[in-house]
Amino acid sequence: MKMQLKVIKRDGSIEEYFHTKVIGTISKVLGAVGEGGISTAERLAEVVTYFLYHNKKFEEVGSNEIFSIVKATLTTANYEKSAIALSEHYFCRKLKRCRIEVFSVDICELCDAELLFDGSGFVDKGRWNKSQIIYDLVESYDICPQTARTIASMVEEKVFSMGITSVSTGLINQLVLSDAALVLRAERQLQMI
Repeated sequence: MKMQLKVIKRDGSIEEYFHTKVIGTISKVLGAVGEGGISTAERLAEVVTYFLYHNKKFEEVGSNEIFSIVKATLTTANYEKSAIALSEHYFCRKLKRCRIEVFSVDICELCDAELLFDGSGFVDKGRWNKSQIIYDLVESYDICPQTARTIASMVEEKVFSMGITSVSTGLINQLVLSDAALVLRAERQLQMI
């Protein structure tokens, strides 16, 4: 029996490989361009998983390698539009992450909001980093890394959908707490079943 494959994420963290994530990714890009359904996604994901487990000499694989293998599988199976959609999605997310600045301020009053835009330099700023949310949830609240990654992804989707290029840590904290409550409640309900 083979060991569970580990995935090295872009932020350096390591998590288990989930075949279902590959199915979801492929299904999403196939659906986005109208090239196939879930059964096609399942078959293509089987190819990716088989390749990873049978042609990889290591127990760990980088998420960028998985991305390349999924893209190559789509192209080889004549789903070129889906391969292009996957690349566009990847680069679009990367661009969004680069464009969003995070300001270390909790906006409670109008004077706090003015700090964001007055250029005085009183507010620390940095680039958007989903990994920081994951780290904070794991370290500060002892939430398991997979759950923390789910919460951080939900927050990131909300920030991206807002179309903003500046976000305060106060807003991020509110989104994290809201999504954490939803995820943790769902986890508890699943445990009771």
